[in-house]
Amino acid sequence: MPASMMNLYENACLRCGRTVYQVDRIGPLKDFTFFHTGCFKCSVCSSKLTLKTYCNNQDDQDDKEVYCSSHVPKIGPGHLDGEAVGIRSALNVPKSAHFVNDQIRPGGRPSIDGDSIVLKSPYAQKGGNGSGNGSENGHNDYKYGRFDHTALHIAHALNATRIQRIYDKPINQYLDVQEQKMMEMKHRMEEDDLYKKFAKQRAAEEAKINEHLKEEWETELEKLTSQFERDLAMKKRSREESKVLTVRHQKDRDELEKHMTIKREAKKENLTRKMLEHERAATAALVEKHSKEMMRLIQEKRSEYLEDDEEIEHYPASPPPPQPPPQTKLDIYTDPEEFAQVDQLAIQVAQEDQKTFTDLVRMLVGHCSSDVEKARTIFRWITVKNLNSITFDDSAHGDTPMGLLRGIKYGTESYHVLFKRLCSYAGLHCVVIKGYSKSAGYQPGVKFEDNRFRNSWNAVYVAGAWRFVQCNWGARHLVNAKEVPKPGGKSKSDSLRQTSRGLGRRNSLRYEYDDHYFLTDPKEFIYEFFPLQPEWQLLKAPISLHEFEELPFVRSLFFRYGLYFPDEHTKAVMYTDSTGAATIRIGMPSHMQSSLIFHYNLKLYDSDKDQYDSVSLKRFVMQSVVGSLVAFRVHAPCSGALLLDIFANAVTPREYLTGEPMKFKSVCKFKIVCEDLQTVMVPLPDCASGEWGPAKATRLFGLEPITHQDALVFAGRDLELQFHMTRPLTDFMATLHKNGSEEKRLSKYVSHRVADDIVTFTLSFPEEGQYGLDIYTREVASSDTTGPTEKHLLTHCCKYLINSSKRN
Repeated sequence: MPASMMNLYENACLRCGRTVYQVDRIGPLKDFTFFHTGCFKCSVCSSKLTLKTYCNNQDDQDDKEVYCSSHVPKIGPGHLDGEAVGIRSALNVPKSAHFVNDQIRPGGRPSIDGDSIVLKSPYAQKGGNGSGNGSENGHNDYKYGRFDHTALHIAHALNATRIQRIYDKPINQYLDVQEQKMMEMKHRMEEDDLYKKFAKQRAAEEAKINEHLKEEWETELEKLTSQFERDLAMKKRSREESKVLTVRHQKDRDELEKHMTIKREAKKENLTRKMLEHERAATAALVEKHSKEMMRLIQEKRSEYLEDDEEIEHYPASPPPPQPPPQTKLDIYTDPEEFAQVDQLAIQVAQEDQKTFTDLVRMLVGHCSSDVEKARTIFRWITVKNLNSITFDDSAHGDTPMGLLRGIKYGTESYHVLFKRLCSYAGLHCVVIKGYSKSAGYQPGVKFEDNRFRNSWNAVYVAGAWRFVQCNWGARHLVNAKEVPKPGGKSKSDSLRQTSRGLGRRNSLRYEYDDHYFLTDPKEFIYEFFPLQPEWQLLKAPISLHEFEELPFVRSLFFRYGLYFPDEHTKAVMYTDSTGAATIRIGMPSHMQSSLIFHYNLKLYDSDKDQYDSVSLKRFVMQSVVGSLVAFRVHAPCSGALLLDIFANAVTPREYLTGEPMKFKSVCKFKIVCEDLQTVMVPLPDCASGEWGPAKATRLFGLEPITHQDALVFAGRDLELQFHMTRPLTDFMATLHKNGSEEKRLSKYVSHRVADDIVTFTLSFPEEGQYGLDIYTREVASSDTTGPTEKHLLTHCCKYLINSSKRN
């Protein structure tokens, strides 16, 4: 590609100096300058700008910075900057309804069409290729679908800005903080009354229980005492007999007291559970009322302020009906780093305590320029705050920082109700959706017949549509620094390191959140969540509860890695064929094929047993990778149900070659059912776990197979395997395995030799049968003498399944 064309796609941000890529680019602007979306702010006040609101210094040609209208340096009378004319002309370029630039809207061809960046201006002088021929508008001969380079970049930036709606000015400009606090104080008084009512009801119910149990205790104790007195009075007892009766009576009394205590605690627990359900419903209803009142106040003030401002698109006054969103999450943002600044703000605010929701929300959204940013900063505050682990002081009142979250303390307010409450203070429509979820304890094949898997989540109206948010599942959790996401994953860290008090040093604990659960696309959300109201699936064609149960059981990591099921018949429960086999296939995106590693676990469905006849069930699964597909072929050793759990991790070849242990996380699970086994299944040879075939050797070691590209090899009594090394490897080792034979006895039947960059493995089989071959190697240590030598452990490279027979 010519250097001039490369410069169109690789430029430095004027503000931060780092490379600006196509998907995050605003520009070219003055003197062919570019900005990251997050850096496109006023140079003076740092307020967020758009292509409609930014200004340049028209009085100084060397000043390439951007400003808001309030802080732009004023120009003298009669001065006109030619750059403004150029940009305005680019914005007025005719647009074709028949062409979509794939660099702006993902989903088309990944290649760049050279015609789409022809540097021909539609307003060039007469006689140019893109000019008119003396017509009135000058565009009669203009080829629609072609853009000059300026129009291309500005159209991309305008598209990103259009989706993240700029609905209004900061809330401080149209709603006085004291007026909002007055409404909050009114709401807090109503909330105080509700909590007092809760406390009164609990006390009354507990008093009833205690009174009832007291009467029962006295009745039972009277019976016990009467029996004891009758036993003593039946006939004259000796001193020893009386002593025995007394001891037995005391023992019976102690048992009765223990029984009554257990009974009292059980009744109190049952009462608490029932009361809590009632209190949660009452709290949610009150928050719903308060949210409507707060939204009404904000909407009234916003409408008054923006009444004459035609450039601002008004946020809907009332919640729109649920409809499928017209754009995907990737149309709104492609990388969480785009929210780096608002995320960092949420992290900082979460480390402090606020006395009012008004103060909290204004600190969070005061400088947000779009509804998406507002929802984002509230989502990140909740996920960072780690509400489940907060320690509350019993004396915390509603007007204290911790009293602000007393609903969390008492269990009457969930993450979802809190998110809705905070959204109302920010002027965002938000609903709490109830339904079923494939949450903790769920296994594929389970029916949703009771309340075990009932759950709730949110939908917030941003970017012109309702979009899902699951704060609880997105909330942070502690991970070890070695477990941070690898390249290709989108899970982000809160970048908060904990300081060890006693040692005064930083440890390796990090907080991590799950970005998948912010503005999740409906087509992905439906795999884990099923609303009771079908319209809140936000799908063009809603599915039934039975269809939801049949969907494969996947986790967020499945979507973060871009995985998919290429076979339409893939379901949560897979049935074996007549040979007792079932195959699960998973597709990988092209950019992840070189870094993804899969593993699996197989066990009995109704127990934790992972063996059958003292043989690991893993040996009844053959995992292989061909191109973009990874396949798991399960051979059931017996009739019944099995549970297949598939794990994945994204690593670089260098990370894998170190031989250090890796952390794998579940991406999906399946129930494998064998109703009638007609063929006796033999376990695979006891090789190292993981995929069969040479694909891993090529991906991670650069070791390319010359003679055998498939995992399954048919051979006679002798076999020769050859590989080509594309980078230096050393210390090759191969081990042979066969059911019923010792590995040590088979070691003399396999050898290898290295000649230049060709590695040859020679095998001779002592008898016919099925063999497994494991190959290990490591990278040659770096010869760099400037630093310590990096020593790699011997690492598993690949394995083959070999059928040896005289007939082959």
